[in-house]
Amino acid sequence: MRILQAASEFFPYSKTGGLADMVAGLSGALTELGEDVTVATPLYRGIRDQLPELKPFGPKFNVPLGDREFTGRWWKAVDPKGLTILFLEQEGFYDRPGIYMVNGEGYWDNPERFMFLSKAVAQLAGGFEVVHVHDWQTAFVPMLLHANDTKRIPRTVFTIHNLAYQGQCEGARFGITNLPWEKFHSEGPEFWGDLNFLKAGLHYADAITTVSPRYAKEILAPEFGEGMEGVLQSRQDVLSGILNGVDYDEWNTVNNPHLPASYHVGDLAGKKICKQFLQKDVGLPVSDIPLFGTVSRLAEQKGISVLVETLANILCENKMQFVGLGSGDRQLADKLNSLQKRFPNQVRFVDGYSNALAHQIEAGADYFVMPSRFEPCGLNQMYSLRYGTIPIVNGVGGLADTVHDIGLDKSTGLVLSQLNTEELTSALKLACGIYSSDQFSEMIQRGMGADFGWPKASADYLNCYHGKTI
Repeated sequence: MRILQAASEFFPYSKTGGLADMVAGLSGALTELGEDVTVATPLYRGIRDQLPELKPFGPKFNVPLGDREFTGRWWKAVDPKGLTILFLEQEGFYDRPGIYMVNGEGYWDNPERFMFLSKAVAQLAGGFEVVHVHDWQTAFVPMLLHANDTKRIPRTVFTIHNLAYQGQCEGARFGITNLPWEKFHSEGPEFWGDLNFLKAGLHYADAITTVSPRYAKEILAPEFGEGMEGVLQSRQDVLSGILNGVDYDEWNTVNNPHLPASYHVGDLAGKKICKQFLQKDVGLPVSDIPLFGTVSRLAEQKGISVLVETLANILCENKMQFVGLGSGDRQLADKLNSLQKRFPNQVRFVDGYSNALAHQIEAGADYFVMPSRFEPCGLNQMYSLRYGTIPIVNGVGGLADTVHDIGLDKSTGLVLSQLNTEELTSALKLACGIYSSDQFSEMIQRGMGADFGWPKASADYLNCYHGKTI
């Protein structure tokens, strides 16, 4: 089957979150199954330096955006697994310091940048049997394909990675689609007078997926539906939740170039070395006390403000340390920096993203904290389990699907029943209390034995591509 994956991020060349990992993991898994997979993604700044072997794919082409035209070109690379990656060049749109924003502010022309991507993908799609698009940045592709006067339209699948981000802007920008204005209505991309990219995908895709079974159910209700619950309810018959997989070639604890020592479920000596290395590396005292970690986009969704408030209340009375890595909301970053200044021997926060440090936190921490207000899937809790680091999570979305609460027969972590400082305080204190106990060791063993690899997820996506019910 010829499959085209279209996304605004693709690991390891561009990444702000789990989207990049998922598209890379799924595409690689499908390729290993013998499917003919191509990924289409923008050529952001710095990618050409990583891939000097890039070759032009086809001639330059023009894409209209309203009354203006922009020139683009595809560049091709083939990875060692045989996966074809097409990078879309348009310097004015993609040769920028950040993918979506700079200095915490989103680019004003993001609608134009990703309409250009969607139109370029739609032009490319004719030779494929399935076109799988991801999040709002490519959600217009199904609608554009339906608008094309062609005899054959490939089957389209739209995956929602985070319903909170919808690509909503003023309705006047519908002009950049170059579609007839009669298409701008409530059964399409119009949303209370605005243009909504994600809503176009919800209406026009042949199948809709989310990245966990629980999240697929949650978004049908107003609490998690972000205003789209009515549309999703109307398309419930083609909506399914498929849990993201983990690339265990990348996220492993044996011969990992990012880790100072190897370890596995039968021999955890190397994990102690990883903990000491992390403490030294970030400048914390090397001590055998509970070390909590987090790697997160700094956004209100992630519950960071609740985490900071909780830590501020309990650090002074508990022997514990915390290491955080992330970027995003400046106010949240400032709060974490203030916490570090207040507790210099217990807290370290690194503002930004480092793939190496992310691995080192996953391996070196005793507990990984993910107090998300909502979480479509989450990947870090699954990385944590494989790394022998006990996750502490809020019981929503994919977090609830993958972490079994303490006290259960197969417990692998601590699960909050609701997100507030009281619940999180109790969980962190309990974590400190069971540290070094038999229960602690047993949870590590069960977590490391859990399997969230891509084989099941890729099989489910193949069924979806063939029009079968998941």
